This record gives sequence, structure tokens and C-alpha cells, in this order.
Amino acid sequence: MAWDFETEPEFQEQLDWTRAFLDEHILPLETIDLEVTDEQWKSLTAPLKQQVKDRGLWACHLDPELGGQGFGQVKLGLMHEILGRSSIAPAIFGNNAPDSGNAELLAIGGNEEQKKRWMEPLLAGELRSGFSMTEPETAGSDPTLLETKAVRDGDTWVINGHKWFTSGGSGADFLIAMVVTNPDVHPYQGSSMIVVPTDTPGLEIVRDVPNMHHPYPGQFARHPMGHSEVIYRDVRVPAENLIGNPGDGFVLAQKRLGPGRIHHAMRWIGQSQRALDMMCERALSRYAHGSLLAEKQMVQDFIAETRIDIASARLLCLHAAWHMDKHGSSASRTEIAMIKVYGTKMLYNAIDRSIQVHGALGYSADMPLEEMYRNARASRLVDGADEVHKVSIARRTLKEYSAVDGFPTEHIPTRRAAALERFGDLLDIEVMNS
Repeated sequence: MAWDFETEPEFQEQLDWTRAFLDEHILPLETIDLEVTDEQWKSLTAPLKQQVKDRGLWACHLDPELGGQGFGQVKLGLMHEILGRSSIAPAIFGNNAPDSGNAELLAIGGNEEQKKRWMEPLLAGELRSGFSMTEPETAGSDPTLLETKAVRDGDTWVINGHKWFTSGGSGADFLIAMVVTNPDVHPYQGSSMIVVPTDTPGLEIVRDVPNMHHPYPGQFARHPMGHSEVIYRDVRVPAENLIGNPGDGFVLAQKRLGPGRIHHAMRWIGQSQRALDMMCERALSRYAHGSLLAEKQMVQDFIAETRIDIASARLLCLHAAWHMDKHGSSASRTEIAMIKVYGTKMLYNAIDRSIQVHGALGYSADMPLEEMYRNARASRLVDGADEVHKVSIARRTLKEYSAVDGFPTEHIPTRRAAALERFGDLLDIEVMNS
């Protein structure tokens, strides 16, 4: 089956504009993040967002009737590869997590009133959102263990539970919470998603959890998205805040996470390419022990391995995007899982090698590599731990095979006997038996 990743010349012009726009206007902002307030940051980025909207590249992951461009996954992947060079860029293009995923979730499962109240302002940048699923008391890699419950009481849902790593929670106007609405059935049928405004009584944003990605929450203006600890104490929300039908939670989560994993992986490729660019520039500029670093075989190995890894990940990712465009998200689970696992490994290794070539400079915060390195470690956990995806890949692969009697090596004589029976009259049997 042919794979075609080519796009029309008009879209290539958009990609060229995106790259030039990122290099000229977005990358310089990375150097002043410690010197500006949130309000100053908004004033700096608002004109850039308007340029993106004027260019027709805002929120491209959504269909035109929802305010986007209706790009397929291949086009989105190629665009995210460029945006991945900077952690700032997705927000300026209206596709930053968790807002982009939440908008897509509301587009898929929300009714018209929910779209008007939550999705449209979210797309316009007038509201911010958080995604509240992971819990401290249960394994995040197994969402069937969720304990936060929502109980129907007349025209309201009453929510009680404890969440953390709620992406974007501290700055959000509303959260989309994954909750158990029917504990008497399997979690796949008993979990739901509910919109919870953050000013609802009983909802407490405890803190932004310090972590490798955000060691000092709130320090960086360009990183407004913290990972919040949230407590729900008898939080009452209207019944109409339920997205879709009761029990739709896992179906909605899969539809939300599938495209997101492709976009993450393509952003990882862009970030890895930036790490390679810096590594090559450093190798051609730094002199040590009698020659340039670029002339040393160990550094050459770093460069070659990184370029091979990036090219391999890019092909895997574009194939997954193509497969999803052709067959949909559910039929592409294996392809999506493979890019998630391979992409995280590729990203980590590329940045690690680049830091090594830069030495102390790479380890310092004077270069973006140290932040990229911290983000890379998180990639092995977000959107499902790598190990869970590997299990999923193996299980679906094994379904393509059938068991055989005995060990495979014991089948060699049997297969040979069958071949002799079939072709014996055409062959010299004594020669074959020798």
C-alpha cells in the first residue's frame, strides 16, 4: 500500500511561512521569559496570535465550522513538526495543550449549548481550560482505577475526589474532569466527563505541583500551564455540564488523546531537530584536544545516530498520521502507540547527546537544552506511560497470529516433508536428502 505524505504547493507555502515566523518572532521571546509579567506576556503575544489568525493557521486541528481549518493529520503533523521547535509556539497558534484537546473533545462530544458556552470562547482565546483525570492515590497509567465520583442529585452532579497533575488547572476558567458516574459497571462503561467551572464552591486548586518540567511554578511567564493538585468537595454542577452521555468518558478520552499523541510526536521531532542543529553548530565551532569536535568520531557517531533516529521517527509519525486520515483513530491505535514509544526515546537521546557535546554550556540555563531535557523526561509518562503502550502494541500484534502445535523449530521437518511431497517428482530426492 502506497504512503503519500506530499502536500500541495499552497500548503507548503504555509509551512514555509510558519517556520520563518517562528524563527523571527517566537524564538527570540524565549530569552526574556524571566523579565516579563503575565500581562506583559499577553501584550507581546497577542499581536503574534492575530498574525496567525490572519494567515488562517489558528486552531488548525478543528473543522472549519468549528473555527479551524480542517487539516488532516498529515498536514497537522508537518505543521506541528515546525511548532515543536519552541514550547511557546503552540499557544500562539491556538493548539496548545490542554486547550486544544479540550476544544476537540467538546467539538466531538459536546452539544450546541456546550460548544457555544465553552468551546467557542476557548478557541477565541477568551477562556482557558484544564484537564483533570490523574489522581495521586491511583495509578495514572491505569485510568480504570479512578476514584473521583459524581453522583446525580436532581438537576445536578455532586463531585467528590482528589486529583493532581491537572494540566492548566491553576489558570483555568473551567476544568474537564474524568469521574466515575456508575461504579456498578465496568469503568469503560461507568466513567464520564463533566465541565466544572473553577469558581464552583467546593473546588479547591491546592497548588501547582513542583516537578522537573516546572521546578518553580509560576516563575516563567511563557509557561502559564502548571500541573495542579485539585480537591473536589461536594462540588455541584448542573446536569447539563456532562459531556455526551453518562459512561462516554473513555470513548471521549480515546478520541481526544489519539490525535494529540501524533501532534506531540511531531513536536518532539521538531524539538529533536533543533537539538541536532545546535549540536552540529557546536561541533563545527568548538576546538578541543587538537581538533574541532566535528572531527572526532565519537561526536560524529552522536550526529549520525541522532539524524537516523529523527528520520525514523518522522516516517513512523507520518505513517501514523496517514493511517489515521485513511482509517480513523480507533483503527490506528497500534501506529499511534508506536510513535509515542519511539518518539520519546528519540527525543531524550537527541537532547542528551546535544547537551554532552555542549558540555557545561548545555547543562546551563543559558541554552534551551536543559529545559528541553526536563520536558523530554516527562514525555515518557504523559498520555500514557511508554510501558503501557508497549503492552498494547504487543497484544494487538499477537492477535494477528495463531498458536501452533509444538515449538516452531519442530515444524521444520514437517514443513520439509510437505515440500518434498509437493515438489518431489520435480526434484532429485537423494540430493535433497543429502
